[in-house]
Amino acid sequence: MVESRTAGLAALSAAIAVGAAAFGAHAASSAKAAEWLQTGGHYQLVHAVAALLLIRWPALVRPAQLLLVGSMLFAATLYAMALGAPRWFGAITPIGGVLMIAGWLWAAWSLFRGRA
Repeated sequence: MVESRTAGLAALSAAIAVGAAAFGAHAASSAKAAEWLQTGGHYQLVHAVAALLLIRWPALVRPAQLLLVGSMLFAATLYAMALGAPRWFGAITPIGGVLMIAGWLWAAWSLFRGRA
């Protein structure tokens, strides 16, 4: 059940990423906004696909969830700034990056220990 919810969240995350990148390519208000949308979309899409792969192993569901939360936070702050939110939102973006790194390290630790 947890795996199917995580897979659904990953699929939704991928859809949002594609939409954000498309919006950035065709309707962004500035070059900087387009860049933020492209960067957010890239990270969000890559980590959505990674999460879909990781949940195939029960021991890697939690790291996959951490990747999703991190990438969504990372991307959401960039999307918000692209749509006109204050630049201080950029101070939140690295928190998402740290969560993504933590998810990857947790997955690596589990794999090295033979838990997956």
